[in-house]
Amino acid sequence: MQYEITLPADYDMTIIRERVSTRGHALDDRAGLGLKAYLIRERGAAGSPVNQYAPFYLWHEAGRMGEFLVGGGGFQGIVGDFGRPVVQHWTGLAVEAGPARGTAPLAASRRLTPMPASADLTEQVAGALAELRDLGGAQGLHTAALAVDPHHWRLMTFSLWEREAPRLAEAEHYEVLHLSAPGLASLPRGRAW
Repeated sequence: MQYEITLPADYDMTIIRERVSTRGHALDDRAGLGLKAYLIRERGAAGSPVNQYAPFYLWHEAGRMGEFLVGGGGFQGIVGDFGRPVVQHWTGLAVEAGPARGTAPLAASRRLTPMPASADLTEQVAGALAELRDLGGAQGLHTAALAVDPHHWRLMTFSLWEREAPRLAEAEHYEVLHLSAPGLASLPRGRAW
């Protein structure tokens, strides 16, 4: 799950940094949460065209995600401060732990890949799963996840990095301000089925 709050070009991003510094630990023990990466992009930094706060979550189950969104918990702070953002959510396909899993990640990337109607879904997913397995051994990788958006038929690859994410032209790149990871160790590794 991820929501993106795009902020004005002249927005002082130290406000978001302070917000995460003072509130980010609130989900460090959240039941059902695998991880939440508190992500930002700053206009002009690392090629970003926007200022953006874009937290990314991996949940153990959809019910816990629903509870977070509408059950009166943490998400209400975002709604109160920024309005109700569109929340993107995907069906998880696989998770890989990288060699840097024990470190605090500083960077992240997200790549969305269209799944053309003319291509075989099973073959597309098999290829993406193989890429994710290969990515799992990359130096500096903390965690990588693969998911599918069956509404728009896109694959999403998300990865956390110890220092810097590899610069891929088709990916968004983020700075990680904090990682809440109460259920990281129990996220199933490899393919979800």
